[in-house]
Amino acid sequence: MPQQDVDPAMTARARSPLAGRVGLVAAAFVVLGEAGWLLADLPEAALVSDLGAVAVSSWATVACTRAARRHPVPLRRFWALLAVTMALAALGRTVWTVERLGGHPLPHTPLVGGLFTAGIVTGTAALLCSLAAPRSMIGQVRTVLDGVIVALALIPIGWVVAFREVAAADLADPLRTFGLLYPMFDLMQLTILVAISGPSRPMWRALTLIGASLAIRATADTAYVSLVAHGSYAAGHPIDVCWPLSYLLMGAATSHPPPAGCDGEEEISDSPPPPWWRVALPYLPVGGAIVAVVLSRRPTGQTPHLIFIGMMALLGALAVRQGLAANENLRLVGRLRRLAYSDQLTGLPNRLTFTRRLRRALRDGGPVAVLLLDLDGFKQVNDRFGHAAGDRLLTAIAERMRDAVGADGMIARLGGDEFAVLVDRGRTVPPERLAARLLAALEPLPGEEDLGVHPSASIGIAEYGPQHTSHTDLLRDADIAMYAAKAAGKSAYRTCTPELRESAVSRAELIADLRRAVDEGQLLVEFQPIVDLATGAVRSAEALVRWRHPRLGVLPPARFLPLAEETGLILTVDRWVLRQACRAAAAWRQHAPEVTVAVNIAAAHLRRPDLIATVTGAVGAAGLPPRALTLELTESALIEGSEAVLDRLAQLRELGVRIAIDDFGTGYSSLSYLHRIPATELKIDRSFVARLDVEDSRAYATVEMVNRLAGAFDLVVVAEGVETGSQHAAVAAIGCVHGQGWRYGRPAALPDLLATLTPVDAAR
Repeated sequence: MPQQDVDPAMTARARSPLAGRVGLVAAAFVVLGEAGWLLADLPEAALVSDLGAVAVSSWATVACTRAARRHPVPLRRFWALLAVTMALAALGRTVWTVERLGGHPLPHTPLVGGLFTAGIVTGTAALLCSLAAPRSMIGQVRTVLDGVIVALALIPIGWVVAFREVAAADLADPLRTFGLLYPMFDLMQLTILVAISGPSRPMWRALTLIGASLAIRATADTAYVSLVAHGSYAAGHPIDVCWPLSYLLMGAATSHPPPAGCDGEEEISDSPPPPWWRVALPYLPVGGAIVAVVLSRRPTGQTPHLIFIGMMALLGALAVRQGLAANENLRLVGRLRRLAYSDQLTGLPNRLTFTRRLRRALRDGGPVAVLLLDLDGFKQVNDRFGHAAGDRLLTAIAERMRDAVGADGMIARLGGDEFAVLVDRGRTVPPERLAARLLAALEPLPGEEDLGVHPSASIGIAEYGPQHTSHTDLLRDADIAMYAAKAAGKSAYRTCTPELRESAVSRAELIADLRRAVDEGQLLVEFQPIVDLATGAVRSAEALVRWRHPRLGVLPPARFLPLAEETGLILTVDRWVLRQACRAAAAWRQHAPEVTVAVNIAAAHLRRPDLIATVTGAVGAAGLPPRALTLELTESALIEGSEAVLDRLAQLRELGVRIAIDDFGTGYSSLSYLHRIPATELKIDRSFVARLDVEDSRAYATVEMVNRLAGAFDLVVVAEGVETGSQHAAVAAIGCVHGQGWRYGRPAALPDLLATLTPVDAAR
């Protein structure tokens, strides 16, 4: 059997968990054995205590080193620093043991103190490298100061509680006095750990074990200092087991991987605010420290030097901490101001800033003009390439417009793809010239034409005048001019005039009236016959909506349907027309059973998932067979349709509903979409039929080509707009099956249509 190559690294990783568990069990036995030895007060208890601490701290060093190797980079530094900390603890305890055996009962030497102090530094640095610690330098300094403040505040408290009667203790030795500060350092580290273990990240069990280790070490150091101060400590005391126990917990923490979301690769931005105790943590012990200072005064009225120095250090730490807090508050205020007054995507001033500057400019007097800019076709960019690409495009466009405006105005992003420029007093560039510069800046650069992602813009200009009573009037006029620029063909600018303003007011009034038109029964449906060109018989009729306006009279569809599409009212209008047309068709089919009805459906309906329910509900309520209904859809609406739209049309075809492509030839005609759309009819636009009167050979060839194309796709052709005999003769000669237009009948109400449901003289 062939042997397979084995990756040594994989083998080492496979052995690592087992080796770690074996080492943990062995270290635990060492701690238990030491505890039993010390509690039983067996011989050489001091040596057993020292050896146990050295052994367990050495094992913890190895465990942390292994953890640093197998964890990703964000955690590697954390475990590496803890490994150094454990190594310093092992080295320091080894030196302690050697010097104690050399004749020093409690060897508080500079070397031992330096090693233990270095371990405190590296341990603190490890906590600041954990995944939950602050990332900024200021945040890390603030966290360390929180620990220092708590530790310094607990010095006078600890003095009163544990060391009040140690006036006779030998504290003149500076090294021994420094040893009394170890509990303070432990509490500092424990406070830092509590501070970084906030609610913003999942709790990591390793940090819990490390916290327990620090708590045990702080308890041991406090008890040690108290015993030393009272002169009752001797090496081998049962309290000595606490240090190897803390090392054991530190090593055990290496066996717990970080929870999901703590891999360091994803910054949690929407974290909850810290709890109240986290904010108050560094200040809670300060009150107790003040009381302790008063209680620690000796009968002579003097305060112990250690307490005095500690309180001075506490005041200094509090001052620095408050300075950092004040600096952070200033930064937060600045950030909040930027969030409130700037657009986060482009960095431009936002709508609030623009409005405030505009109102101030109007108060100051002088000429004021507003340019309102809306990008043309930006929605297609988002739909085609996604919102991320749209955001990048907005950022690039904003930079170009900022450069184009320069010092001649203030440009702001009002929201979405809408921008505005304020031109106030002291700026001599005419608004029209500024608008021309903006349009030029938005023109595609060489090489960008092929990308198809560079929209143009429509700009509306409004200059402040007597007709304006507030800034809202000025913005309204700029909006009116901007829509006029869009209507003029886009990529243009227009200045608001009294005529445009009056037209906009009329338009707004018409929209308001249209909202009431359906409910108040102002709409009506007329029907235009569609005839069989071979026999002259009326085969179908197209339903055309009219609006019987109470003040303006009967309005044609072109007058109000575009407004209905803009405002979303087209859905309500289309549903009403569909129901009315189905009822009318059901009535006239009693005279001519094979006659069908055609109804125009707006593009907005195609995108709605309830399209099928709307159609089936209308034919069902009227008792009309689905095959008697034809839905007429424009080319542009069909081409922009998604797969969901095509699926809905296919389901309607399966029900028997016919699909007609209306105004064919005026949109982006493509053979590919004829393959995909389940159409049954194709209606040639009236603009081609109208040119047949003047014997336009190109128009004739176009109609003939469309007719052949429809035949290839098995589509019935309807020639629209047939008004004269020559047009009728031309489309009939070409081979069109059906015709529609004034030649065969004008749109009429249902009673008038019933009279036409007999064959007519097609040659008339």
